[in-house]
Amino acid sequence: MNPDATSSESSHRTTAAAATVRAALKSDAKTAVILGTGLGDLADEIAVEATIAYRDIPGFPRSTALAHKGRLVCGRLGETPVIMMQGRCHLYEGYGLDDITLPTRVLLALGIETLIVTNAAGGVNPDYCVGDVMLIDDHINLMWLRALKPEAPAKESAANPSLARQASKRVRLYDAALATHAEQIARRNDFPLRRGVYLSVTGPSYETRAEYSAFRRMGADCVGMSTVPEVLVAAAAGVKVLGLSTVTNVARPDAPQTVSAEEVVEVAATALPKVRAIVQGIVGRASGRP
Repeated sequence: MNPDATSSESSHRTTAAAATVRAALKSDAKTAVILGTGLGDLADEIAVEATIAYRDIPGFPRSTALAHKGRLVCGRLGETPVIMMQGRCHLYEGYGLDDITLPTRVLLALGIETLIVTNAAGGVNPDYCVGDVMLIDDHINLMWLRALKPEAPAKESAANPSLARQASKRVRLYDAALATHAEQIARRNDFPLRRGVYLSVTGPSYETRAEYSAFRRMGADCVGMSTVPEVLVAAAAGVKVLGLSTVTNVARPDAPQTVSAEEVVEVAATALPKVRAIVQGIVGRASGRP
């Protein structure tokens, strides 16, 4: 297949989808939030100006995972315009790389400057507890996906350097200032915020005892099946990224337990108040409020 033709098709998909979303927006949002498993109700916190089902956006993949509603909710959180994705799509649902990164590329096309990504994850660090929230400080990509980039700009400029130049530098994927602010919010709200490494796999199966042990030796603190493709695309475009994982179970290889998708959803929802506090604080910061 011609790579240029593939890139052109991807660009057209992004343009068409972004145009549909833009037509429904009443204000320009600079902040977006991707809501993972069990966290979809966070969209209820905003004053809604438009709700768009993924099926109504040209080319958008449709969520099939449990508790992923599959819609964009656009409005204001406090005084700040924000876009929230209620659910995401995963590789294990049968989608390709271009499909699962399309929503992020659309957010970039809409002018997003800050992206908050959330997910439900299994704890690999034995010091973690069910219901903890972990600030993603870095990740380990075991999805074996490296060719992730937004469409190249038509012209290079000081504000929009070429991807080749970006690739020549070491890029911090998760924004240090946002991470520091998230920790301050957690302290003010009197809950512990873990800070660690997220490891991503394609899924959909949960990990074996041997895999949990291997992941821990690799330096992982949590493991999940999402987030990395979105982060790589956003970071390559210069967007500030904050990542949060809710710990839905803690792996103990010597005392294995069975975990169902329903249990993951239920436990992730218990962490919602913590995630809500961080998201509200980060969005407020984007608007200039303390």
